[in-house]
Amino acid sequence: MMKLNEIKSCYLGPEISPEQFVPEHMFIFLAQGVLTGFDGKNRHQLHAGQCCVVRKNHLIRYNKQPINGHFEKVVVIFEQSFLQGFADKYPINLEHVVPQQAYVEVQLSSLLQNFIHSLAPYYQGAGNINQRFAELKREELLLILLQQQPDLGRILFDFRQPGKLDLKAFMQQNYKFNVTLERFAYLSGRSLAAFKRDFKEIFQLSPAAWLTSKRLDEAHFLIEQKQQKPSDIYLELGFENLSHFSFSFKKRFGYNPSQLKNEKSIRLTDRE
Repeated sequence: MMKLNEIKSCYLGPEISPEQFVPEHMFIFLAQGVLTGFDGKNRHQLHAGQCCVVRKNHLIRYNKQPINGHFEKVVVIFEQSFLQGFADKYPINLEHVVPQQAYVEVQLSSLLQNFIHSLAPYYQGAGNINQRFAELKREELLLILLQQQPDLGRILFDFRQPGKLDLKAFMQQNYKFNVTLERFAYLSGRSLAAFKRDFKEIFQLSPAAWLTSKRLDEAHFLIEQKQQKPSDIYLELGFENLSHFSFSFKKRFGYNPSQLKNEKSIRLTDRE
């Protein structure tokens, strides 16, 4: 039998948006490399030989770190239509007791190891598996997960939309994510109109103005106090490119982010 670190990347289920939003539940097994995820509050690392379930309706940012030039993973998407069909075939615990964390750790049992190995004969190149077999393998994986961790049923088969959240706390946690206002509204349990109205009442600014201001304030702190490079932080703070970040920074503070970093370095040198 091939080793787990010899598994090639594989993707089962529908394509999902590369946006920093998880629209469907997914199972991730990492064969090679390190995968770091940020959920707005905590960072989570997945190392080779580890696996987890990522819950839908969360904002997540991923960072892939190859080891010796290699990064391989198995990703299985459990979209709602698949889960509803599965629930029609098998008895499921449908209690609505759903934990808050975005990542749910899954132990790599012998059953899961055998499942991962069983995918290899069906590879068709570029990580694809014949669609007929893919559906069977997804069902097999879900049966294993529910047998191994029955509480996952409470997560995977909760089909409710996000409930109304404390908007101030929600935005303070998630302002670094580069997603649309419609996405923020949905995840906070509001229509777009209600989101904008509630936002203005709480922050006394429009969402766009507040997000830009909040991100730039954080950038200023990271550059001045933490000595981080503008090129290392702009994506982490929700800016699409470095030029847009630099332009916005100068417009807000009157000088370029590189000037702030250089001036801070000079002051530190003088003190020494």
